[in-house]
Amino acid sequence: MSQAFPLQRSHPDELLVGLVSVSDRAASGTYQDQGIPALSDWLQRALVQPPQIVSRLIPDERPRIAATLRELVDEARCDLVLTTGGTGPARRDVTPEATLDAATREMPGFAEQMRQVSLRFVPTAILSRQVAVIRELPDHAALIINLPGQPKAIQETLEGLRDADGSVLVPGVFAAVPYCLDLIGGPYIETHDAIVKAFRPKSARR
Repeated sequence: MSQAFPLQRSHPDELLVGLVSVSDRAASGTYQDQGIPALSDWLQRALVQPPQIVSRLIPDERPRIAATLRELVDEARCDLVLTTGGTGPARRDVTPEATLDAATREMPGFAEQMRQVSLRFVPTAILSRQVAVIRELPDHAALIINLPGQPKAIQETLEGLRDADGSVLVPGVFAAVPYCLDLIGGPYIETHDAIVKAFRPKSARR
């Protein structure tokens, strides 16, 4: 059953999230997609207020990816769109290019930090071409972030790296997402500190 757009918030600070898994094989049914379930589960655990989620499973086609991102921001009115897959150097990996096609501004700090987190685990993190962008409309804006394709890497990228005592060694990128959404006019969201501690300046806290 398709969802009616735009999505309707149950309260003013409900986060509207678009999840996009980009994979030729998963989209064709060759194997079961793992990206969307991993992202949905993580968001449900990390956010104090459950988000409203709409998802898309699509092939590695640049025009299709860009159109999907525009749909989720412009029509569904999502505040945050997370993609998974299609960010490597293979010829069919075109998610970053499609994301830039849908962007009005790039947010390079997210991509820099994602690679810093991943480099703690695998040297091939330097092959990732993930980007993060803002898509702005006259009356709405959304943050779009490319994430890795594997569930474990998705969690590591979002949460960061902790030592045996639970102290943060390398911050995950989601720590900056709530304040970013504040700055672009999105809902005020809070996270469970045990999973990822959101950072806001004191003047921005409620």
